[in-house]
Amino acid sequence: MAEVLELNGLDDPKAGHAVEVLERGGLVLFPRLPFETLADEAALIDPAILSGESKNVSYDPSTDRLSGSSLEGERLSAAQSMVKRFAARADAILAALTPGYVPHLQKKRTSFRPGAIETRALSPRKDDKRLHVDAFPANPVQGRRIFRVFSNVNPAGEDRIWRVGEQDFETFAAEYRPRLRPRAAGAWRERAGLTKGRRTAYDSAMLQLHDKAKLDDAWQAAAPKAEIALPPGSTWVVYTDSVLHAAMSGQHAFEQTYLMPIAGMADERRSPLRILERLTGRPLV
Repeated sequence: MAEVLELNGLDDPKAGHAVEVLERGGLVLFPRLPFETLADEAALIDPAILSGESKNVSYDPSTDRLSGSSLEGERLSAAQSMVKRFAARADAILAALTPGYVPHLQKKRTSFRPGAIETRALSPRKDDKRLHVDAFPANPVQGRRIFRVFSNVNPAGEDRIWRVGEQDFETFAAEYRPRLRPRAAGAWRERAGLTKGRRTAYDSAMLQLHDKAKLDDAWQAAAPKAEIALPPGSTWVVYTDSVLHAAMSGQHAFEQTYLMPIAGMADERRSPLRILERLTGRPLV
């Protein structure tokens, strides 16, 4: 399965290998690096704060706005402050873990995910319990990496369980390469003005890989995979656009998304963009 580099803290001597592990398609896991919620935030660690129209509470740093919540007034302000504190915590973790990345990272949305994964009733394409790589239908990344920091804050002591595929991205993409169509997936969204930016051939290829894997029942059953328990108080860092993953169970997690231009990587040849360009024999952005 994908390599998991376990670190005892940000000062663990093995942290110097973090970038190499991440770019090879692994995860960096801190089993005991909690995001500490405040005493007066305990009532916010509850799925009741969701609006009912979204599975997450989401903070957008570009607008300084919290969405997806049913809260109002002081409770809304408290929830926004909590999510923004996690965003700052994620920044600090990466500043220590991947300092060479910091000048390149483009900070995107922060989410709080209080709902129980296993009770969600979703279509196969939207079901994150099915093995997949991440791609954004309405937010083209144009070749940039999807880089994420997660923390489990479950107050009942429950692990968050992921399944991680044993195939690396190149092996997975090569398997589906004959079924990819040029600029197919999501093209209608751009024509309808529903995408935030230009959709490239790379965005189309990644969305097809996401969708085709999720909709392929035979592949889902046969794909080699392993389970990882992510305990309360843990934090993990991963490129979710190259690691095959599925969130199987758990409740109450924070997540911070960054986009990473491949020029900021230690070895951009390991990026999905460069791998797909090698497989297709053409530029994709």
